[in-house]
Amino acid sequence: MSDTPDILTCTDLAIGHGKTVIMDRLNLSLAPGKILAIVGPSGCGKSTLMRALGGLDEPLGGKTTLMGVDLAAAHGQERQDILRQSGFLFQGAALFSSLTLRENIEMPMREFLKAPRKDIRQLAEYKLALVGLADAMDKLPSEISGGMAKRAGIARAMALDPAVIFLDEPSAGLDPLSSGRLDELILRLREAYGTTIVLVSHEIPSILRTADFCVYLDPDTGTMSAYGPPKGFLQAGNSPKVHAFFSQARFD
Repeated sequence: MSDTPDILTCTDLAIGHGKTVIMDRLNLSLAPGKILAIVGPSGCGKSTLMRALGGLDEPLGGKTTLMGVDLAAAHGQERQDILRQSGFLFQGAALFSSLTLRENIEMPMREFLKAPRKDIRQLAEYKLALVGLADAMDKLPSEISGGMAKRAGIARAMALDPAVIFLDEPSAGLDPLSSGRLDELILRLREAYGTTIVLVSHEIPSILRTADFCVYLDPDTGTMSAYGPPKGFLQAGNSPKVHAFFSQARFD
């Protein structure tokens, strides 16, 4: 059994919008270097949970920790230091449309790294090459495909070499070939850098290819109804509802 502390945890977590709780009694932990997928029907709170785990939204109850720090209670430099070790890819990649791909990657580096402009440029080019965009670094987001935009978004999330990255629907809207390439990229980043990855997804084949663990959010009960390796959810007798969700989504 490993003595390495969990990189993220949540204990009796309640999440929602305003004062409305949409999920509560959430309990999970994740070891460093693992990939966690958050799944469930539309509107069940997947992205809300991801934002709470990443410290972007304050929970309505309970507690989350990221790299051992309760971000809801942390302030000032301690909070900034933890957030700087996190990277985020939001839905649609959220690239700045007036900046080239390289300039998009350079932006967080210029803000947080005390390095010469030449070095930052080289680092940005390296990150883009890492995701297979070496030939597109001078293009604007409007000049590239959706799959390329997602890869550029991941490069920006990796700009500061974070310990953990959060990916919101990274495969949404992509054709099967582009989705498969993105899965390969996610696995390559984890293997090469030991990066912990938390992703929100409804793409069951992608989840089965990439995730070590999966949490299923059940809107009927308002809490999680399963947590474990996703391939186990395909086994009958685990949880009938979760088994049905994974089986139907897999073969639709």
